[in-house]
Amino acid sequence: MKRRTALMALGLTASARAQELVELNTASRAQLESVPGIGPQLAERLLAARPFADWADVLRRVKGLGRASTQRLSAQGLRVNGQPLAVASSSAASEAG
Repeated sequence: MKRRTALMALGLTASARAQELVELNTASRAQLESVPGIGPQLAERLLAARPFADWADVLRRVKGLGRASTQRLSAQGLRVNGQPLAVASSSAASEAG
């Protein structure tokens, strides 16, 4: 019983952590690495390229990041200027059109 309770608590902690929002332009290395999918190398590339205007800027300037990767990172709580990828990409599309 204690083990199940501990595992449930651990799951809730991981779930809550996944829901935390992390602002790409101001986050520390540790905060970036807390986002699932961002390891030390990607965190270094992100830190070196900051600041970002929007998600399209991230896609243009960060080597190794594609649309699928940025969608996953956004779903995990990463934000650029407070915006998730879906909001940023739709506004970028309307500006381009």
